[in-house]
Amino acid sequence: MTFALMMIGVKDQNDRRDAWHHGGWVAKIIVWIVIIVLMFFLPNEVIAIYETLSKFGSGFFLLVQVIILLDFTHTWNDSWVEKDEQKWYIALLSVSVACYLAAFTFSGVLFIWFNPSGHDCGLNVFFIVMTMILAFAFGVIALHPQVNGSLLPASVISVYCAYLCYSGLSSEPRDYACNGLHKHTRQVSTGTLILGMLTTTLSVVYSAVRAGSSTTFLSPPSSPKSGSTKPLLEEGELESGKGEKKETEARPVSYSYTFFHLIFALASMYSAMLLTGWTSSKSDSSELIDVGWTSTWVRICTEWATALLYIWTLLAPIILPDREFY
Repeated sequence: MTFALMMIGVKDQNDRRDAWHHGGWVAKIIVWIVIIVLMFFLPNEVIAIYETLSKFGSGFFLLVQVIILLDFTHTWNDSWVEKDEQKWYIALLSVSVACYLAAFTFSGVLFIWFNPSGHDCGLNVFFIVMTMILAFAFGVIALHPQVNGSLLPASVISVYCAYLCYSGLSSEPRDYACNGLHKHTRQVSTGTLILGMLTTTLSVVYSAVRAGSSTTFLSPPSSPKSGSTKPLLEEGELESGKGEKKETEARPVSYSYTFFHLIFALASMYSAMLLTGWTSSKSDSSELIDVGWTSTWVRICTEWATALLYIWTLLAPIILPDREFY
């Protein structure tokens, strides 16, 4: 978080802070180790403050994770479409159908696990049915002629929403009658934790890799975009010898350093929440990780936020036709 604040306003590589961002790794590692050691000596009051901040930070990271997923799916889709070959279109359709089959099949399994016979599990049924409705809506909206979307992102988002629904339902208290996996709560808790940490790691790694591209969602408006029709140097400037002067000028940064460090900071907060069950001292069991109604509602709300963000990416160009969306 400190680096995120320090890097605010860095626009070109002549800025001294650009060197701080890319270098000084020995000093960074030493400071990192010192901070880890000092954490064991902090009073409980300070930890409580960080707990509160981490809850809000984790919520923001879940939204960032959704944006990263949307960026990944659209990049994947565009990459295959640009090849403009029949085999890639067939691959797009095959992956899309497979993802939709997986999403609806898994949703059906959730009915078996979290709607046991003899119990009134209206809330769980609502969560599962809503997930299936959203998955269907994604495909309908994406294939609408005015939207001109693609089925691949819709299918991948559907699978992710189904996973979030399962993650939320499996986090219900183990003594809740509608949690059909209560006999395997320990294994489910561990599995949910592993999946959560895996998605977090993949999100951070993907954002780091994409940061090296000038087309990344981390890019500030001032950075050059890959594929732009405007050359960095005009032909006349090269012929007149002005190109050498241009090369000595400051080059704009290719991505936002502040947002880059912010993602890592929010990811660390989210990891802390996963490992501590969202730091609830009144959790259902101190032996279980990430189990309780707080974890359940966080996952379900994240699913709905994911759906809203994806639908917005489809409808925004129609609602705001005068604006450009990347």
